[in-house]
Amino acid sequence: MTAILLLFLIGMLFLAAEVLVPGGILGTAGGVLLFAGCIVAFLKYDTGGGLLAVGAAILLAFVTFFIEFRVLPRTAIGKRAFLNREITAASPPVGAEAGELVGKRAEALTMLSPTGYVLIDGRRYEAFCQSGQAPAGSRLKVTGADNFRIIVTQTTEPS
Repeated sequence: MTAILLLFLIGMLFLAAEVLVPGGILGTAGGVLLFAGCIVAFLKYDTGGGLLAVGAAILLAFVTFFIEFRVLPRTAIGKRAFLNREITAASPPVGAEAGELVGKRAEALTMLSPTGYVLIDGRRYEAFCQSGQAPAGSRLKVTGADNFRIIVTQTTEPS
């Protein structure tokens, strides 16, 4: 009986910790421990004890998830751990505009080491500096684009 209770307790702790430590490993391990507790119950107490353990595991998992997703978000820790607003900002699309930006002048808004943000025609873009690092305020030239960023090189040409 002690082994079953220990497996259930550790499994529940792992399931609870999964909310604060994302990745799926702790939750999976917690589920496996609950399952192992049920198997031990079947082996030690036959069908009746095993079914009782399965019912207890399901009930404990339900209670744990209820606490995690209904009670925890209202606590101070939960308010810091859970998202409560929608992120509405978006990265400017580069794909369609990339052809129009090539050859234009840019100014480094942040240090590019080798990535950072640049200002092109009044709009902010993420950029990659082919010539290595470029300090904020540097004059740059757009040479291309890949994925979600603009490719720039430093230039000494006047704006």
